Parts: sequence; structure tokens; C-alpha cells
Amino acid sequence: MSKVSKFSGDKKYNSLIKQISSAIEEAKRRVATAINETLVEAYWTVGKYIVEFEQDGNTRAKYGEQLLVNLSKDLTASHGKGFSKSNLFNMRLFYAQFPIFQTVSGKLSWSHII
Repeated sequence: MSKVSKFSGDKKYNSLIKQISSAIEEAKRRVATAINETLVEAYWTVGKYIVEFEQDGNTRAKYGEQLLVNLSKDLTASHGKGFSKSNLFNMRLFYAQFPIFQTVSGKLSWSHII
């Protein structure tokens, strides 16, 4: 059972609660957006590094899927979940499809992109 403030019936007080709640919710939304944008850019960068490593100046990658298997194991061990072979494949594909990051909309989430 939650305690009710002695001010809970006061309209001005309730308006204050609504204003504060709105500010908190807006801050949470902006934080989530910033985190999403940062992760999308990080995943694009991971894809770039994979492509550059694979190609090493060649037009055809020579390491194949084994690279993604090994990267998945090592990155998961050091950074936790989110680095499955399929997710790394998607990061690589993301970079290949959008080699200039500025062309990617900041409004898109990683799930929208993949």
C-alpha cells in the first residue's frame, strides 16, 4: 500500500507532480534515443572494421564466415551478449550497404536497420 501525500488533493501540487513527471519521462526518452543512436553508430563501425579486415585491400574477402564465428566468441567473452555470428553479419552488411554513415537516419533503431 503506497502512502498518499498530505498534498495529494491540492490541484497546484498535482500540477507540479505532472510537470516533474513529464520532465523525467522526456529525459528518459532523450537518453534512450541517444543510446540508440550511439549503438547504431558503434555497430556501423564494427561492420566497417570487419569489412576492412576481411578485404585488406582486396575485392574479395578471404577469411569467410570463420572470422565471424571467432569474433562472436571473443567479443561475447569480453563484452557480453549482442555479438552473435548473425548480428556481426548484420553489422558487416550494414556497413556494406551504407559505407557513409551520415546517410543513415538517426531516427532508425538497430532493429529497423536489420
